[in-house]
Amino acid sequence: MQSFGTLPDGREARLYTLRQPSGFTAEITDFGGSIVRLLVPDRTGRLADVALGFDSLAPYVKDSPFFGALIGRVGNRIAGGQFTLEGKTYPLATTNAPGGIPCHLHGGEIGFDKILWSAEPATRDGQPALRLRYTSPDGEEGYPGTLSIEVTYSLTADQGLRIDYTATTDRATPVNLSNHCYFNLAGAGHGDVLGHEVTLRARRYTPVNPGLIPTGELAPVAGTPFDFTAPHTIGARIGQSHEQLRFGGGYDHNWVLDSTDGSLALAAIVREPASGRVLEVLTTEPGVQFYTGNFLAGKIPGKSGAVYPYRSGFCLETQHFPDSVNQPNFPSTILRPGQTYRSTTVYRFSAR
Repeated sequence: MQSFGTLPDGREARLYTLRQPSGFTAEITDFGGSIVRLLVPDRTGRLADVALGFDSLAPYVKDSPFFGALIGRVGNRIAGGQFTLEGKTYPLATTNAPGGIPCHLHGGEIGFDKILWSAEPATRDGQPALRLRYTSPDGEEGYPGTLSIEVTYSLTADQGLRIDYTATTDRATPVNLSNHCYFNLAGAGHGDVLGHEVTLRARRYTPVNPGLIPTGELAPVAGTPFDFTAPHTIGARIGQSHEQLRFGGGYDHNWVLDSTDGSLALAAIVREPASGRVLEVLTTEPGVQFYTGNFLAGKIPGKSGAVYPYRSGFCLETQHFPDSVNQPNFPSTILRPGQTYRSTTVYRFSAR
């Protein structure tokens, strides 16, 4: 544990290191619960940091496009910045406007990515872990109910970073927690990710309108640039003239995972051919947002002076579907008193 900087209100943020003898390492700050570094070996054993981010606290406070952050109370977009629950309409801040259409994104103006979490080093299954806690008060960012959240990051014996989420509430409220890590398996700052090979265990996705809000359809990926049921590079079809790619500026969509029983199941495999690094994503969630860094523009200086250009990182945000709170045909995101929200995601690395 070490100091990571001081917030404008004088509170100190800290950086925690989880490390294995192989060198596999995760560095996480209690500000936003953000993954700052992920050191992963390639096929020769050479370590590289595969997570985009910053060397110090200040850019996470001011300029971060959610690099490595915990996302909530509700991740992804809510149409029009409002929802109705138990007969009452709750207005939310509109913090995003794709296609000029305002929506609520990633929890609002001060989402969980901008919170200083309570942190405690721990262990899980004999591996190093970090336990984070936060209590979101009733009415924060417009959401009803006091929500008590615990997130545990832990390393796994098979070179994975596991994230376990739990939450309870005293009033019915929507909850959809995720992590927004940007990956580049060649190493953060080492070019674009268009040559990464992606497989998604998903035969359907949720098409969106020009505001990137799902239409409600669960559409088959077959015959479209969204079919990653077999490996394709990110760049192979991203430039095709397809309405959905135009709306997202590339891939920025939710895939409906084939696994439907809530068990921890393989959702995605990504391979970077030059280094041989492989990322497998396992999750209990029904969906994953695959985002290809379409809004990175090479204007934000990252770690070690690197500048992250257009499409220099990708995200696989495990989640319930966007705008679920307004779409009754989607799996529900409503948590009620007496229930416990539980979700697990594992980012597992190897090389070949």
